[in-house]
Amino acid sequence: MSNNTAERTVSAVFKQENQIDAVVRRLLDRGVSRDRISVMGNNFQSQTRVAGFITKKDVILGGLRSGAIFGSLFGSFLGLLTGVGVLMIPFVGSVVAAGPIGAVLLGAASGALAGSAGAGLASLFVTLGMDKDKATIYETRLKAGEFILMAEVPADKSGEFQLLIESAGGEEVHVSEMTLPHPCNGRCQGVEDLSPEVRSHLSEEAQKIFIERYNAVLDENNDGIKAEQAAWEAIHQQFDEDEKGIWSKAKVTI
Repeated sequence: MSNNTAERTVSAVFKQENQIDAVVRRLLDRGVSRDRISVMGNNFQSQTRVAGFITKKDVILGGLRSGAIFGSLFGSFLGLLTGVGVLMIPFVGSVVAAGPIGAVLLGAASGALAGSAGAGLASLFVTLGMDKDKATIYETRLKAGEFILMAEVPADKSGEFQLLIESAGGEEVHVSEMTLPHPCNGRCQGVEDLSPEVRSHLSEEAQKIFIERYNAVLDENNDGIKAEQAAWEAIHQQFDEDEKGIWSKAKVTI
């Protein structure tokens, strides 16, 4: 599903949380699957309550994976989306991420978040097909408390969805031919099924563990984003990154 030529990613910045709420509901009403909608922000209502659940290295998974607790905290669209978590992003800080972008950030699947000082969210946006100037604007506005929406939509309707997002208050709208990388197109039958974006950041041993956990969760609930987050959670529990950003160092358990 990575780089699917039948889809385009329409991205935009929104100033207000209620605008994001409205546009997510409109996208869902127009048939965009919830696992194709991503939202990022660091200024959601009740975030201080959410922040109490995490430490600097933690990602909210487990009980919050369904979005149910987020839904009750925010009374908002986050309960509608899949794969909700709080991530610590270099140079940005604590960010609530919902949808496939959260799984991408978990694994730093583009490598943009695993690099040296100066890398960060803007670098990730560039790897997803955004020009550097606009990517910098997105990161700056997210830091300032605004919100980013990304919707993967049919290519032949990308103009229509661009207009929908603009009419809902979206600014700095950007359309990219790239879609967010997904580990496998359905169930992973083997290492060769892993997308290059994921495979290149895992050692051989880590690849096997990733696939095993991914398939187990996918078989259980048929939700690829939850499966991807669970797989990255297993990697984070068992490995550390090396200097090249590859999850290869087995953690020592006592």
